[in-house]
Amino acid sequence: MRLLIHLILRLVGVVLLCLACTVGWVLVDAHRSIEADTVSSADRVAATLQNLYWRDLLWRDGTYRDALLPVPDWESIATMKSIAPGICISFTRGAEPPREVCSQTEGIGSVAPSWFVDVYGRLFGPHGSVTRPLTFRQRHAGSVQARAEPAVAVRQAWRQVTVMVGVAAAMALGIGLLATLLIGHALMPARSIVRGLRRLEQGDHGHRLPAFGTTEFSLIARAVNDLASRLSATTAERIALTKRLFQVQEEERRALARDLHDEFGQCLTATAALAAAIEAGARPAHPDLAEDARAIARITQQMMTTLRGALARLRSQDLEELGLQDSLIQLVARWNASTTRRAVFHLDVAGDLASVPAEAAVNVYRIAQECLTNAARHGRPRHVHLRVEHGNRGGDNAIAVSVEDDGGGDATSINAASGHGILGIRERIAALGGSLSIAAAAHGVRVAAVIPLMLPRTQPAAAALA
Repeated sequence: MRLLIHLILRLVGVVLLCLACTVGWVLVDAHRSIEADTVSSADRVAATLQNLYWRDLLWRDGTYRDALLPVPDWESIATMKSIAPGICISFTRGAEPPREVCSQTEGIGSVAPSWFVDVYGRLFGPHGSVTRPLTFRQRHAGSVQARAEPAVAVRQAWRQVTVMVGVAAAMALGIGLLATLLIGHALMPARSIVRGLRRLEQGDHGHRLPAFGTTEFSLIARAVNDLASRLSATTAERIALTKRLFQVQEEERRALARDLHDEFGQCLTATAALAAAIEAGARPAHPDLAEDARAIARITQQMMTTLRGALARLRSQDLEELGLQDSLIQLVARWNASTTRRAVFHLDVAGDLASVPAEAAVNVYRIAQECLTNAARHGRPRHVHLRVEHGNRGGDNAIAVSVEDDGGGDATSINAASGHGILGIRERIAALGGSLSIAAAAHGVRVAAVIPLMLPRTQPAAAALA
């Protein structure tokens, strides 16, 4: 899950929890408010009736009758004003039946839904009543009882809940939107950091992240930049070491070819001459010895042929003497001259190969040599096409090499192979800062490489191996 979505979900959870707490607090406050209105209404009505008793007494000119108390007109506007909305008042005088009056309920709110009535009743239960006695001139004049009307109390609680929840929800929505925008803006450096890491993964070790306003992201950017610097230095050292390794390899190949030619070749020549001499001397009298000498000569000739093939693969002096194009022509000609191969090898050269530097020419020759060997060894092609291009697709600063066959090979298995041939090509191209791709062709496999002739100075070379 993305960090922004994760934080937003957490924020939504906090907002919902706050709304739930707000609803609970509003319900408790509404219940207490109704109870307080009940008590205050009882107190106000009792005080109002006390005043009415005194008023009626004064209107009777102060007369006093021991068995008779004045009867006030208690259902008056003054009494109704003393009753809070949703409260009912019962007045009991002596043995007379109680008389009840309720305040007006208009404007309290809409009818609450049934689920809210059920929840409110389960949480708080019925409201209690409040009774206040009436005493006039030290005599009991009756009692006043106040109670909350259940339906009106629920409507009043529902109104407060809807009002408060509406305001709280609007505020929560506004705060949530602003918080989402702020969180998204605060997490924007994370995208830059991810893009920077992707570029490092692709080999762009020269890319650097800028400093961010947030301390934590700045520390991460600094760590990524330090990692890029170390990778750049390590890659440069590895490229230099790999180049030196290939140079040493070429020197060892030259030395080995020279030793084979000078020592082993002379020995084979001497063996062939000795076999010819033995055959000539033993022919009249010892035909069996002459036949053995001819067998030795045939084996020697086979060894000479194998030696010449090995020397052709080891030596690279032909590049210095003939040039890259003529060396490639000879390479393809040797493959076509091989009696063990049924494939026909084709060469297509585009551009001027004479201007290719000597070091790059050696690498191009070795890559073409290894690709032709793999095409002939790992498939059954009828045609193998070698194309070397300089100055067109790759530009003047790059040379492109491609080998395509119709042997029906599997490009996926070649990509996943761990053999020394493909591995050597990958390492050589990586050291040169080039790119290698192995893909399916029309009837086989196509191996293509692009080799830069001059590495950029601002960035260390890194191979983009597809």
